[in-house]
Amino acid sequence: MSENGDGVKRSGGLRHLMNACKNSYAGFRDGLAREMAIRQIFGAFLVLLPISLLLPVSALERLFLIVTMMQALLVEFLNSAIESIVDRISLERHPLSKHAKDFGSVATGIALLISALCWIVISGPVIIRWISK
Repeated sequence: MSENGDGVKRSGGLRHLMNACKNSYAGFRDGLAREMAIRQIFGAFLVLLPISLLLPVSALERLFLIVTMMQALLVEFLNSAIESIVDRISLERHPLSKHAKDFGSVATGIALLISALCWIVISGPVIIRWISK
């Protein structure tokens, strides 16, 4: 362990990586257990991932489909983190607390819109071709 200048001892190298992975896994499990929005977006991801792998599209288009879904999940985790921090500070209603939560919600909405637009633009023509056959 080494000090990083603030007097706090930190582990480095492989131990640091292992701890980071454990914390990420714990956060992922906690998010799925506690947050309905995270479960919904993750559920959509689990349904759409195999579809994206089966669609006859280019590798780059497939990447956009998958990455935009992951981005939506990432932003929802950040939104949930913001909500938890605000609630930790105070459960009292305050305009700044409302702004923070609303801004996080907007970020999630934009991420979902980006993903939906990618899915429409990329998979839409494929579906139209299938229907018109």
